[in-house]
Amino acid sequence: MAEVTLLETRGLARHFDGLKAVDGVDFTLNVGEIRAIIGPNGAGKSTFVSLLSGRIPPSAGQVFFDGKDVTNLPAFKRVRLGIAYTFQITNIYPSLTVLENIEIAVQNRLKPSLFGGASEAQIQSEAALAAQAVGLGDRIGDTAGNLAYGHQRLLEVAMGLGLEPKLLILDEPTQGLSDAEIKNFIEVVKRVNETATVLIIEHNMDVVLALADRITVLERGRLLAEGTPDEIVENVAVQAAYLGEPA
Repeated sequence: MAEVTLLETRGLARHFDGLKAVDGVDFTLNVGEIRAIIGPNGAGKSTFVSLLSGRIPPSAGQVFFDGKDVTNLPAFKRVRLGIAYTFQITNIYPSLTVLENIEIAVQNRLKPSLFGGASEAQIQSEAALAAQAVGLGDRIGDTAGNLAYGHQRLLEVAMGLGLEPKLLILDEPTQGLSDAEIKNFIEVVKRVNETATVLIIEHNMDVVLALADRITVLERGRLLAEGTPDEIVENVAVQAAYLGEPA
């Protein structure tokens, strides 16, 4: 089957005063992929995905999503086109229940205005399905702020799923998780990938190698390398910049 491009950037850049956080990146992501973005601290990874999601505007270049130029669209409009972005820091409503948190995301998709849209029953049903998809089906009545940190990260993913995204962007999703939680998270992402393309920023190379179809390596705001996990592990430039000097 021919590959279909879901997201593309052309010459994408973001400068902060004299710092070139993202410096002319050309990038293509295909429908159905799990793509990992790796690189040393300060490589521009989070800035890059913030540009993709519309959280910050570019200094130069273009972003195309699902065949549309979205360069000048704000984040909330990109969400409605199918881009969901979960943050490095858990971004939930701690005083609400698990189900209520996810319902907010579902409602944003199904009932974006005060008039029309889906019924409360439909919103609740879809939220419950998203909770079940990440393994929180038996915790929907729990207060979100009382969940263990790993479960809060899963809740954030469930909120992303509630948007029914075409693209789910995960920024350092396993940060602070135990080994058992990481193992579970890997299985969650594989299930998510059955219905959505996944773009993941991740420092844990075991997670990257377990999940990614292809890996993009950034260094100092520029694209250093792209390839399959095997190609990236064997890439001398990547070894020197990120994985450690080859033996």
